[in-house]
Amino acid sequence: MGKFDKFCQSCGMPMDKDPGSGGTNSDGSKTQRYCSYCYQEGKFKDNFTKPSEMITLVKGKLKEMGHGPLKRWFYTSHISQLERWKV
Repeated sequence: MGKFDKFCQSCGMPMDKDPGSGGTNSDGSKTQRYCSYCYQEGKFKDNFTKPSEMITLVKGKLKEMGHGPLKRWFYTSHISQLERWKV
């Protein structure tokens, strides 16, 4: 297992915090690679093409949850290293 295996490979959320317990593949089976917020029915729910777009979204959600700038930076600093964003 890699260092990010327990995190959504799109947004970086810890998979144990996903209320949907993972996204779904096109056949309806669960995936532990992506969370239910990012991936449904075998497709990403957003049209993002760059990690910076995901970082902006996640920072906004974290701000809504009351997290300060340092935590927002910390929780998003690894997003560009996740599987979805590797070129």
